[in-house]
Amino acid sequence: MTEAQLTNPPPERLPVSVITGFLGSGKTTLLKYLLAHPDMGETAVIINEFGEVGLDHLLVEKAEDDTILLESGCLCCTIRGDLIDAMRSLFKRRAKGEVPPFKRLVIETTGLADPAPILHTLMQDPVLTAVYRLDGVIATVDAVNGEMQMDRQMESVKQAAVADRVLLTKSDLGNAASLANLEGRLRRLNPAASIQRITHGAVSPASLFNAGLYNPESKSLDVQRWLREEAYAERDAHTHGYHHHGHDHHAHDHGHGLDVNRHDAHIRAFCITRDEPIDWQKFCAWIDMLTATQGPDLLRIKGVLNVAGETQPVAIHGVQHLFHPPVLLPAWPGDDHRSKLVFITRDIDQKVLTESMTAFLDEANSA
Repeated sequence: MTEAQLTNPPPERLPVSVITGFLGSGKTTLLKYLLAHPDMGETAVIINEFGEVGLDHLLVEKAEDDTILLESGCLCCTIRGDLIDAMRSLFKRRAKGEVPPFKRLVIETTGLADPAPILHTLMQDPVLTAVYRLDGVIATVDAVNGEMQMDRQMESVKQAAVADRVLLTKSDLGNAASLANLEGRLRRLNPAASIQRITHGAVSPASLFNAGLYNPESKSLDVQRWLREEAYAERDAHTHGYHHHGHDHHAHDHGHGLDVNRHDAHIRAFCITRDEPIDWQKFCAWIDMLTATQGPDLLRIKGVLNVAGETQPVAIHGVQHLFHPPVLLPAWPGDDHRSKLVFITRDIDQKVLTESMTAFLDEANSA
């Protein structure tokens, strides 16, 4: 990131939502429900195979070998080769009027997939970043088998950890105590994500989308809704039995209380705040160092920064070693002008990041 990369709010781009979840967690059932929902009109959906979802009863017409128009108005496409090519081709066909003018794109991942490569695609391809923007990640978690899958498969934990929306599927089959335990586990893992219990894939599309920085309802950038840093304070207060006062009390080990053999114990989710304005060049140097040395374990980073010399806040968003271009927001969302950085990490303690950031940013002062 450089000073020149600071941009004003970009023109409205097509929002992209990524649906992820472990094998058997109900992604296909969810997609079948969504594709039939009338509120999903003007949505394009990219899936791996038509046959897996079973679209016969929803079919209206077949436009091409890899594109189907459904009764709900959805446009359903399969991935042929590279996702980048599929997304570029889809947008070009939209621009030429060869497919309906969809206003949203939904991508389904495979059950064993780490969603990070898809998020990287949205961040690093210059054509895609010009016309698409990441709206959010939706993770399905099996209410019956979710605990076992999270115990055995790190990927299932990462899927839930980086999500903006978590759906507890098959919730009608789980008993109350098991559901409560799994939901509590997910809230500790990812306090900022909304969690919904669903059955047979039934969920309102409105509750899944519009999780990004841009709020299409208000036609503005909504920092508080996107960052949700208060969720981490609420989680800490509930976990530790007291409310914190100021950023000196952030440094807690949120893996404690968990079996150290659980994959959850390796995931940390926390918010770091800083009262003083941040030197942009030093912050970028710190991020460069961090991504170079610990990039794979920086699962997701969101933040709003008070940059020295700027009257407007700067929003940043990164996944592992890649970052979206930082955005200069029109105004602060409230009276609190502190910098706030939300991290989801693997095997990186908050104290390490806090001390590292302080060392970089306060270098000139100490000198």
